[in-house]
Amino acid sequence: MQIVETSNSGLKRAYSVTITAKAIAARIDGEVTRLAPQLRMPGFRPGKVPANLVKKMHGAQLHQEALNTAIREAMDQLVAEHKLRPATQPQVALGEGYAEGADASLTVELEVLPQITVPDLSGLKLDKLVVPVSDAEVDEAVGRIAAGAKSFTDAKKGHKAAEGDQLIIDFTGKLGGVEFEGGKAEDAALEIGAGRFIPGFEEQLVGAKAGDEKTITVTFPADYPAENLKGQEATFDIVVKAVKVPGERKIDDDFAKSLGLTDLEQLRGLMRGQLEQETAGLTRTQMKRALLDQLAAGHDFDVPPSMVEAEFGQIMEQLKAEAANEADPAAALKEIEDEAEDYRKIAVRRVRLGLLLSEIGQANGVEITAQEMQMLIQQAAQQYRPEDRERFVEYVRSEPLVAAQLRAPLYEEKVVDFLFDQAEVSEREVTRDELQAAIEADEAAPAPAKPAKKAAPKKAKADEAPAEEAAPAKKAAPKKAKAEEAPAEAAKPAKKAPAKKAKAD
Repeated sequence: MQIVETSNSGLKRAYSVTITAKAIAARIDGEVTRLAPQLRMPGFRPGKVPANLVKKMHGAQLHQEALNTAIREAMDQLVAEHKLRPATQPQVALGEGYAEGADASLTVELEVLPQITVPDLSGLKLDKLVVPVSDAEVDEAVGRIAAGAKSFTDAKKGHKAAEGDQLIIDFTGKLGGVEFEGGKAEDAALEIGAGRFIPGFEEQLVGAKAGDEKTITVTFPADYPAENLKGQEATFDIVVKAVKVPGERKIDDDFAKSLGLTDLEQLRGLMRGQLEQETAGLTRTQMKRALLDQLAAGHDFDVPPSMVEAEFGQIMEQLKAEAANEADPAAALKEIEDEAEDYRKIAVRRVRLGLLLSEIGQANGVEITAQEMQMLIQQAAQQYRPEDRERFVEYVRSEPLVAAQLRAPLYEEKVVDFLFDQAEVSEREVTRDELQAAIEADEAAPAPAKPAKKAAPKKAKADEAPAEEAAPAKKAAPKKAKAEEAPAEAAKPAKKAPAKKAKAD
C-alpha cells in the first residue's frame, strides 16, 4: 500500500492511497479459504466445494467486503503512520473507473485537531457565590405546596364567584359563530386568578353564580400555539355548573402526613434540601461561566472548520425553531439571520473551549468509567422504541465517534469539576437575587468571541402554570443559545454521522 500526502494546509490534510490488486485478491482468497468448509453444494461433499466455484457464486460480495476491509485498514494505517488526530470522520473516495482486479486508488480528506498547550492551572482563581437558605424561604416553599394542594368546597347558594374561587363549567368556543376544534369542554375546573386560561377568560367570570349561563368574548394571544387561533377574537358560551370556595389548609403535621410524610419537620427538610440544590445549581452555573471566560481569554488557536460549521448549524437550527413560535416569526427569523456572524463566533468559542477542556482532561487523567458509559448508552437508548434499543446500543459500541459524542457532556462536567478542585476558590455569601444578577451580568458582558446577548427570546418561566386542556395559556419562548457555555459535543469531534464506507460500485 502506498500513502502520499497531497495537501497540508492549516488543519486540513489530503492524501492519495493506493491499495494493490494483489492485496485485495489475497484478502478474497483468505475469505474463500475461511468460507469453503462451511458451504454446501449439490455434487460435492460438505466442505469440499472448490475455491473457483465459491468465487463464482459469491465473488461480488467477497470482493466488496475485501475492499471495504482493506480501506478501513488503510485508514488506520494512515492515521498511525502520520500520527494524525482526526477531528471528524475522514472523507474517502474511490477513484472513478475502478474495476475488480485493478489497484484501488483512494483520495482521503480530513481535518485534524490542533496542537493545544495544556495551561498551567496553578494561577486559577474563582469566586464562589453561595446563597444560604433561610427559614422564611423554606416556609414560602411549604406554603406553595399547600397552595397547590388546596381543596375546594361547594359555596353557599347564591355565592358570587370571586378571586380564588373555583368554577365548574361547560364551555363551547366559536369563531365567527362556528365552533372550532379543541374549544369545547365539560366539567372543566377553573380557578379565578390562577391565570391558566387565556387572558380575559377568567376575569369575565367574576361574580358568576351556580346555574348562570353567559357568553364572553376573548382574543387569543398573537403567540398562541394553534395557528388558526392566533390573534383571533372568539366567543365562549359558558354554563356555570358549580361555584366552590377554597377550604382552609392548615400547615401542620396532618398536612405533611396527607403528602405521605412523617411530619411537618420532614416536609420542611425536604423543601430546604430542594432549595439548597437549586441554589447550588445556580452557583455552579456562575462558577462555570467564570471558569470558561478565564480559559477563553488565555487561549486562541485554530479550530477545525467542520466542527465550527456543525456547531453553528445546531445553534441556528435551534434558534430558527424557536423563531417559529414567536409572535412575528418572520421578524424573529430576520433578526437571527442578521446576527448570524455573532452566532458563528459563539460556535468558534464553544468548539475551542470544548477542545481545550478535552485536552486538559486527557492530560490530567480524567476518565469516563465503563460503568458510567454503560449508563449513558442505556439512558440514550430509552428515546427509541423498545424493539430498536438493542440495535442502538450495538451501533454506539461499533462507532467510536458516536460513542465519543455521547460521552462528551459527562466528560466536560468531570473536567470542570477537576478544574474547580484545582482552583483557588473564594467563597462569598450573597442573596439569591444577587447570584441571579451576577449570572445575568456575565451573560451580557462582552468577551473575546462572545457577543453580548441582545434581543433574545424570553426565557420560559419555571413557575408558569401549564395550559388548560381546551384553553392553553400563553406559551413562553425557549432559551437562546448561550455563548458562555462550552457545548459537550465540542469536547470531542462535532456531531456528524459517520462517513459511509467506500463502495466499489
